[in-house]
Amino acid sequence: MRLPNLERLFVNRYQTVTVTVYCALAALPSLIFPHPIALLPLAVIPLGLIFILKKPFVVCLIFIMFSFFRLHEVFPQLDPIKIPLLTALGSYFVLAWHIILTKKVQVYWRHEHTIFARFFGWVVIGIAFSSYPPTAFGSFTSVYMKIGIMVLAISWLMTEHWHFKLAHFLIICSGLAVGGVTLYNNANGIGMVEETRVTIPGTSLGDPNDLSLVLSFPMSYAVALATTKGTGKIRTLLGLIGIVIFVSSIIATQSRGGLLATVAVFGIFGLRIIKSKLLLISIGSFSLMILVAAAGISDRKSGGAAEEGVDASAMGRIHAWEAAFNMALRNPMTGVGLSLFLDNYWDYATHSRAEGQAHVTHSTWFQVMSESGFVGFGLFGFMIFTIFMSIRSSLTRLDRNKGSPEYDPHMTAIAVGTYAGLVGFCVSGSFLSQGFLWPVYIITSISIAIANFMDNHYPAEEENSETEKASIVSGLADTIHGKGLPHAKQPESPNKKQ
Repeated sequence: MRLPNLERLFVNRYQTVTVTVYCALAALPSLIFPHPIALLPLAVIPLGLIFILKKPFVVCLIFIMFSFFRLHEVFPQLDPIKIPLLTALGSYFVLAWHIILTKKVQVYWRHEHTIFARFFGWVVIGIAFSSYPPTAFGSFTSVYMKIGIMVLAISWLMTEHWHFKLAHFLIICSGLAVGGVTLYNNANGIGMVEETRVTIPGTSLGDPNDLSLVLSFPMSYAVALATTKGTGKIRTLLGLIGIVIFVSSIIATQSRGGLLATVAVFGIFGLRIIKSKLLLISIGSFSLMILVAAAGISDRKSGGAAEEGVDASAMGRIHAWEAAFNMALRNPMTGVGLSLFLDNYWDYATHSRAEGQAHVTHSTWFQVMSESGFVGFGLFGFMIFTIFMSIRSSLTRLDRNKGSPEYDPHMTAIAVGTYAGLVGFCVSGSFLSQGFLWPVYIITSISIAIANFMDNHYPAEEENSETEKASIVSGLADTIHGKGLPHAKQPESPNKKQ
């Protein structure tokens, strides 16, 4: 049937308008992005949205890798892409999406969350009572608030077995990238501090001590992968390669805290292998002397053999620790406030400006004490203790289930690696100001995720004992009533006799 002329005209005009609108919308991005190559990211956006909704933990993990290892700073070519910002926004979006709408993310709350929340809340309260609230609030919104959100995000999203394997693998690979750049800089004399200590200049890892702390964390995972049986030959080889690169990189930084952390990390694995504590202490002491000699600590301009008595580096730390203690002493409840140690340094220092310069605290413990008071210091210490006990409990449960069908060596590897990483942080963090930065909080969130995984897949000993007690009591009750004796003659009921 042919349409009348009027109807055909209407349809043709409708199609013409539709095509025109579509063409205009398609051409609109070209007005904003003149170069055709700039349109390519627009085509990736739908695929990116699908990916972050399907794999929310991967997006969260990428954000953590870039925030902790500063990969966009180590490799400046990645900086224009703004990966930390995009992954942070993506993490917040998928977390809210799956909690509120799809309900695929199971929100849970553990004792470790409560301990962390107490310290986090106290830091927030301290902002109002700080010496200069605008600075404290700016530091909170730029870094510490993100840390609080991501602790919850990691612990809630890290639930599957492959999540832990992927996190273990990417932590080592990210560390290898930083360690490779460190060794390259050392070989070519790039970013050298005091002529002998390597850094990665132009980044947050421009201090050799900070660089050694960042490298000690993946080192613990590499040692765990190399020493845990059953993880596979390729992963074992990756762990061995990681050990060589991480230890070499830490030696190149000539960081005394980094060398102590290295010995502490290997000592944790030694405790699981060597039964004799005296032999382990002897091996640790001898290894430390070898590392100190290999690092050439005596050749350092600060803290080397050329300085008599207490060297300038150590004296600077002592002055900073004295100032930090005085800050906590005069402000015992909330301290001077977040990121305000340097601003208050000369008001609490015991030496004059002529005797030295202002230093950061060079200690996580004194930093927390000065910026959150004795109360905050106590809450922080209790949080560290709680995480220690949580990982130790998870390791004990894994060791008890060795040989069972549900046992997985990869979980043991990441658990012992996290445990050793926390020990390394406590040792090297005693000489670095890392109380309000990423390292310890990433360890905290992974520890909570491991504990939650243990509860869901490995029964606790207490639960087993309670089950056994219940079965014994039930068996005794059945025996008393005659049900447990197969040959016992059961009394006939009165109805049956009738």
